[in-house]
Amino acid sequence: MTAKTLNKNMMVNTARRDFIIKGTLASGGLMLGLGALPELAFAQLNSKYDPNAPMKAGEPEVNAWVSIHPDETVMIRIARSEMGQGTRTGLAQLVAEELECNWKRVMTESPTPGESLARKRAWGEMGTGGSRGIRISEDYVRRGAAAARIMLVQAAANNWNVPASELKVDKGVITHPQSGRSTTYGKVAQQAALLTPPDPKSITLKDPRTWKVAGQPYARLDTANKVNGSKVFGVDLQLPGMLCAAVKACPVFGGKLVSYDEAKVKSLRGVKGVVKVNDHAVAVVADTWWRAKTALDVLPIVWDEGKGANTSSTEINKALRDGLDEQGDFWQRKEGDALGAIASANKKVEAIYFTPYRAHVNMEPMNATVRISGDRAEAWVPTQNGEASFAALSEATGIPLDKCEVYKLDPGTGLGRRGGTQDYVTQAAIIAKQFPGVPVKLIWSREEDMTHDYYHPIAMAKMTAGLDAAGNLTGMHIKVAGQSINATLAPSAIKDGKDERQLQGFYEKGPDAQLGYKFPTLLTEYVMKNSHVPVGPWRGVNTNQNGIFMECFMDECAKAANKDPLQFRQALMQSHPKHLAVLNAAAQKGNWGKPLAPGVHRGIAQFMGYASYSACVAEVSVKGNIVNVERLVFALNSGHVVNPYLTREQIEGSVVMALGAIFNPEITVENGRIKQQNLDSYPLLKLASTPRVEVVLVPTYDFWGGVGEPTICVVGPAIANAISAAIGKPVRNFPLYKENLSLA
Repeated sequence: MTAKTLNKNMMVNTARRDFIIKGTLASGGLMLGLGALPELAFAQLNSKYDPNAPMKAGEPEVNAWVSIHPDETVMIRIARSEMGQGTRTGLAQLVAEELECNWKRVMTESPTPGESLARKRAWGEMGTGGSRGIRISEDYVRRGAAAARIMLVQAAANNWNVPASELKVDKGVITHPQSGRSTTYGKVAQQAALLTPPDPKSITLKDPRTWKVAGQPYARLDTANKVNGSKVFGVDLQLPGMLCAAVKACPVFGGKLVSYDEAKVKSLRGVKGVVKVNDHAVAVVADTWWRAKTALDVLPIVWDEGKGANTSSTEINKALRDGLDEQGDFWQRKEGDALGAIASANKKVEAIYFTPYRAHVNMEPMNATVRISGDRAEAWVPTQNGEASFAALSEATGIPLDKCEVYKLDPGTGLGRRGGTQDYVTQAAIIAKQFPGVPVKLIWSREEDMTHDYYHPIAMAKMTAGLDAAGNLTGMHIKVAGQSINATLAPSAIKDGKDERQLQGFYEKGPDAQLGYKFPTLLTEYVMKNSHVPVGPWRGVNTNQNGIFMECFMDECAKAANKDPLQFRQALMQSHPKHLAVLNAAAQKGNWGKPLAPGVHRGIAQFMGYASYSACVAEVSVKGNIVNVERLVFALNSGHVVNPYLTREQIEGSVVMALGAIFNPEITVENGRIKQQNLDSYPLLKLASTPRVEVVLVPTYDFWGGVGEPTICVVGPAIANAISAAIGKPVRNFPLYKENLSLA
């Protein structure tokens, strides 16, 4: 579709499709520029949709982030999505810190994409992915809060006719020590909103080492209604007159819809119609979702399954293995003559590792509710990216963005699936077009959700190293073959057939991920091998497999060199002090080198992802082929820690996902289609299998890193290395049932 120019008072020359394409580039996060954000955000935005409207009497908004009511309730607006990761609470803490309000009076709300667009995108982009929810928002939300504090204090100073510099503020109470007078934010909020905001660049933010609200382990703000059951998720939403839809896409990716026989189901109870969604999917709409699904299950459908119908996991795996032997201009990082160093080495170490497709299996399946009334479209969406959903709604309906609105609902997990991939919103919008004025809620069945995912990419790596006579590493060759996320979601990001994204964690430099070792010589290559199965961001994205490849191989090299795995790593990390610091912190907390109980063995791993440094020490025991993971110790340097309680929660969550990924069955392909259709064949980790998790946080207060994803990449290799120590041989094929190992 040709890019459409938006209302000149909003945003210029921005295509709806451009929203979606850019949204795929950062684990589902929409990476649009924030250059125009600060000036508008610090302006007085007093009307919900008209930035030029005059101030309304009694309206409590101070600026885009802060609204203070007469009863002293502080409403903080959070643009990021809350999926259980704690972003809403963390950002609210940062705002409260600079605002110096009473944390006990804080509440939050989410601005809509339509509201933001009408205010010239006052809240910037709304993507929540790639562990960026806090780290790319922290500066401007803190400045917004500080600006609000300055305006509130100035309003009080004006009332008392004293210099603002003489006033103090604590927990929303403003005092003038010289005269003993005091007032509250709620009493001066309306006057403050009329003042000219300070220049955001002139504001000095608080030193994180002095934080009183931020940095504290406060309980999250989004717990109560989840516990008492009053929380409304997308699947719970009820609107007057609402219809429900169930959808079925071609079971083989790339296949097409040939025909269906609506007459066979139109007389079934509650059925309102059958809708061709696109060239590869069909939906049934009924008065309840179960009736829609029941009718869809018996609807006669003819598919053209296409070329992919002949594809199997065996064929895909062979293509990866063949890719490891291909020769060509694949290299992405080249330092010295690694191949020559390895060829002339005293000892050569080589290993091939495999990691499979993984499904997201969000607790809440894909869903969206859409209502199209005349020239207006509305959607209620559990989304990681409000603007991407907003763009998809406009794209699918043909209705301009300024006539669309998306109401963000908290997703029942996201994990990357609800970011740049907005297929479920597009489907719901197309279906709703056939029922004007009526809200239509589309819910994917668990089977549809599992068999039409954007899966974690499959990959294989050949790791080769050379050692000299003293056991020192002389050369490292990393060759990865696997599917490209960009090939599915952002082809323009692939340059000359090379895709550096798949080598996440192997970069020389970079704010998000870099290799923590300095090898004498290094060659890193990526051989792209795509299949018809679509892939996308899955918590940790490419650090998952690359962490396994690198850290498992480092243990193999250490064993070949007859050296301790920790000491072997330390010798190669002297030029990477932050990597080394977390490795040492995990080793110290994990009692590395100290005696263990009989039958218990340790493994260690370190890696960098999402701008944070992480390391893990695992303790496991193996009896027969049963693995018991007894203890995991983590060290994390994310620069700053906004809430240590939530940070530890996120690390514990990454443990659960990683353990399931390395032990439970993978996603496989048979006759072109995904074989695993529900939790009976693709089980999740059980609580009884989770180990004791200990965390040491070692912030250095000099950068902003992520929290939700960094540690997932060290769980697998630390455990695998401990298993290898226990059984006396390396493990290289994941999930580990391929090594005849299962989790206790």
